[in-house]
Order: sequence, then structure tokens, then C-alpha cells
Amino acid sequence: MLRGRAFRRFFIGYATSLLGTSMSAVAVTFAVLDSGGSAADLGYVMAARILPQVALVLGGGVLADRIGRRPVMLAADGLRCGAQAALAVALLAGRPQIWLFAVLSALVGTGEAFFEPGLTGLTVEIAPAEELGSANALFGLAQSATGIAGPALAGVLVAVAGPAAVIAVDAASYGASMLALVAPRRPAGRRGRDGGAGEAGAGEATAGAVAAPRPSLWREAREGWAEFRSRTWLWVTTVQFAMFNMITWAPYLVLGPVLAHDYLGGARAWGLIMGANGAGAVAGGLAALGRRPRRPLVVATLATFGYPVPCLLLALRAPAGAVAAGAFAAGVGGALFGTFWDTTLQRQVPSDRVSRAASFSIFGAFGPGTLGLAIAGPVAALVGASRVLAVGAAWSALSTLLVLTLPAIRALGSPRAAGSGQGAAEAVGQAG
Repeated sequence: MLRGRAFRRFFIGYATSLLGTSMSAVAVTFAVLDSGGSAADLGYVMAARILPQVALVLGGGVLADRIGRRPVMLAADGLRCGAQAALAVALLAGRPQIWLFAVLSALVGTGEAFFEPGLTGLTVEIAPAEELGSANALFGLAQSATGIAGPALAGVLVAVAGPAAVIAVDAASYGASMLALVAPRRPAGRRGRDGGAGEAGAGEATAGAVAAPRPSLWREAREGWAEFRSRTWLWVTTVQFAMFNMITWAPYLVLGPVLAHDYLGGARAWGLIMGANGAGAVAGGLAALGRRPRRPLVVATLATFGYPVPCLLLALRAPAGAVAAGAFAAGVGGALFGTFWDTTLQRQVPSDRVSRAASFSIFGAFGPGTLGLAIAGPVAALVGASRVLAVGAAWSALSTLLVLTLPAIRALGSPRAAGSGQGAAEAVGQAG
């Protein structure tokens, strides 16, 4: 995969951006706490980042399929770069109010709302159809490797130089991503499902021809919804992760740093735990490279049994090493699920609609998570953090068992011949 210039150039910029993001996640968390914020305040700041991502992601998917993935992603990176630079300046100037953290986090979330659906579609454009699985595994490996290096570096740099320096590095990393997105060519012969060459995919007219009138944005959104709801496996896994994000992962993200601050030693311990999660994801990503399981969604769903392990260990107030081992298991599961689920989406959904279908899944999966982030702190104040985390771990395991019983998950298989879009859908059939 890395021999192709277009893919390699984007991969390097994307990995650089991921490194900055994983560092800033730790820095922002402890900047809020060091500024006098409570667990509830931290949840509000996290929710402020997720809320616009959920609210605007459907528009991001439509625009990515309509005007081109690359320009939409460039604008998204520019917005995130500016927001993180502003936060770094505010931290250097003093202790920002919680509302400023929330506003700038919301701008970062807005950028993510437009970047993520574009990434799903751009992968189809810059990776050969037969190598989509490996491309997704490499993106997962980048997320995993930066998940190790980023929190570990941030834990040290926050202690030495303060959160502002780390967040400034994140702003610069978005600039590197923008450079990587500028005009690398797509592979020869890669064409949209409608036969139109070029980046924008559907709706782009060939030179010298009269362009057909574009459908309205509303109609294009409805087409994406039709792709989403017609596939049982797609909306079922979206519902699974909607509840998981609200009940399990949101409390873990809010209460995990708080417990680390209270009894594990602070930023260094949380950096170790997040780094272990990244190490597990590297292991899972390496295991996924070149793999094409006969039942990809079964393998992906089984992998999610790793998700509740660190949540449960924190609930039991286990030592940092044990929680880190649990985070490693969660990382393995996350990498396997992400690789096989993304590849299934890209092979089942036509390439000119894949960003829209992905945006509906992101919208559904992350919406309830916003509520979870907002209420995790107040609920923990009433019943205790350990009890909230224990309930989240139990729910995660139960939901995985329920999803595994569904025929739509167990019946969907990988195509014998590589392909994407309509061809792949025909090869696999419409199971689910």
C-alpha cells in the first residue's frame, strides 16, 4: 500500500495529525482539571466537542460525496488547526474559563464532523479495491501507534512544559495534514461508480460535456439514508455503539482521568493506560493486515468483548499496570473491529454514496455519547464512579452477546473477488 504515492503522502500527513490529536487529548483533559474544573466540567468540555460532530456529520457526508472529499477535509483541518492554536494561546495567557474550553472544543468537533465521512470515501479513491482491507488496517495502525506515542509523550510534556505546548503541537500537526491533502493524484483507473473520473466522484462532468443538473442536498441526504437503513448489519451495529458510547465509553473517558488523578498518580498514569490501549491496537492492526475473514462482522463483533475490560478494572480500583493490561485488550478489539467493519462498509455501499452512509452511522453512534459525557460526572457524584463504570462494563459485554445472535451479522461474508461499491455488493449479496 505504501508504494503508491497518493496513499503514502496522505498516510504520512494523516499519521502526523493523529499524533498531535492523541497528545492533545491528554493535554486538554489535564488543562481542564488544572484550571480548577471538576469531573462534570470535563464532561461538558468533551460533550462540546462531540455535539457539533454529531449535529453536522450528516452535512459533512453529503458535501464530501457532492463536491469532493479532499476540499472538505482541507477546510476541516484548517478549522481544527485554528481552534487548537487559539486554545494554546489562551493557556499561555492564564487559566481559561470552562466556557472557552467548550467553545474551542466545539470548533474542533465541527472540523471532525466534516473530516471523518470524507476519510471513508477518500480511502476508496486512493487505495486499490483489492487492498481496501489493508488500507483500513494501516489507518488503524496509524491510530494505534499514535495512541501509544501520543499519550506517553503528552504525559511527560504536560508535566515538563504544560498543556499549552502540547496543544500547540497538535495545531501544527493539522497543518501537516493539510499539506498532505493538497493535490496528490488519485491512482490511474480509479473511477466513480457513475463512470465520472476525478476527485469529486458523482456529479462531476467530463470536459466538453454538458453537466447534468445536480440533485438537491436533501435528495442526496435521502439517498445516503436509504443506503444506511437498507442494511440491517449497518444500523444494528450503529445502535450497539450508540448505547456503548453512552453507557460505557463516555463514563470511561470522563471518570477514567478523574480516578487516575485521584488514586493512580495523575497524567503519567493515564498516559500509560492510553498508551497501552494504543499498543493493543497496534497488535490488532498487525493481525488484521492482509486478512479477509469469511465472516468479517462476526470477527469484528467478537473483538468488542475487549472493550469493557479496562472499564471494569477501574471500577475495581485496580493498579495502573492492571488497568493498562485491560486497555491493551480493548485496543486489540478496537483495531480488529474498525478494520473489518470499515472494509465491509466500503465494499457493500456504492463508492459515490459511501461517505453519506458513513455519516449516518457516525451520527447514530456518537449522538447518545454526548449525553453520556454530560451526565457521567453528575451521576458518579450521586452513586459513585466505580458503580457507573461497572454498569458500563456489564452493558458492553451483554450488547455484544445480543448482536452476535442476529442472522444479519452472522450471514454476511467477504467477497471471493476483491471489489468495492456496486460490484462488491453484487458479489456478496444483500444479506442483512
